[in-house]
Amino acid sequence: MIHVLKDVQNLLGTFVTITVVHPDVAEGIRALHGAFDEIRRIQGLMSVHRQDSEVTRLNRGGFCHGLSDDTLFVIQKAKDFSKLSDGAFDITVFPVVELWREKTREGLVPTDKEIRERLGLVNYRDVLVENRSIHFGKTGMGITLAAVAKGYAVDKAIEVLRQAHVKHGLVNAGGDIRCLGGKTETLPWRVAIRDPRNKDRVITTLELYNQAVATSGPYQRPFNDIIHPKGGSPCWGVLSATALGGSAMEADLLATWMIVAGTGSESIEHFAEKSFIIREDGTILNRLAPWKENRAIYH
Repeated sequence: MIHVLKDVQNLLGTFVTITVVHPDVAEGIRALHGAFDEIRRIQGLMSVHRQDSEVTRLNRGGFCHGLSDDTLFVIQKAKDFSKLSDGAFDITVFPVVELWREKTREGLVPTDKEIRERLGLVNYRDVLVENRSIHFGKTGMGITLAAVAKGYAVDKAIEVLRQAHVKHGLVNAGGDIRCLGGKTETLPWRVAIRDPRNKDRVITTLELYNQAVATSGPYQRPFNDIIHPKGGSPCWGVLSATALGGSAMEADLLATWMIVAGTGSESIEHFAEKSFIIREDGTILNRLAPWKENRAIYH
């Protein structure tokens, strides 16, 4: 007999749902618990909201020695992606994000001068990695792994499920999704892409088998914290971007890149061949299947 086991927990600043299809209830529950424990471990290493995390220690002191393999790996991957995107994606945008967060709480907008000052601290090349240590090239810098750590945590949870011999499972961390196999041997996992202006409306549905997908957008945030690392202002023009990738971390990075750069980058079109973008005017760019632009205006 096959059992569908599911649990939801508040982690990574969102609700994380893990579903396991397993013939043994006890083994399936152990796998679920192990996957959630792994997500909590990654969150403890990389959250900017925890005073004891490695990322907070790095931001507070400008250096951090003896970093874990996980944090080193994620930071290096983020740096590689920053280079690939020519700085359109940059984990050192954190000081600008914090500026906007502080001003938004006060009901204000940062001045051009304040933005320029913070932009002087934004440059992924100034994140210097040496052995197991990282330090910043400028005082006052900071990083955020918000656009990469969540996807990485999903990947690590999937790894735990795989090691527990789970053949059919799915991890969904607020739109960062990766699945093991299909829901059954013959049925794929079905994931809905919802209208960012009406969560009850499904625009399209994806069928996934051993795949990862991520959706990014400012529509579910208390303020638009997707900040352009070169202009220093929130990114507008794209309501949501969905990307398929080989891993949840890759899909997470690609989706965020598409929000920042819009749809005009040839590099994005090359690396994010499977994508679904909803613009603010309602236009949908569908590169999932078929690859074509639809004038699907919704109200």
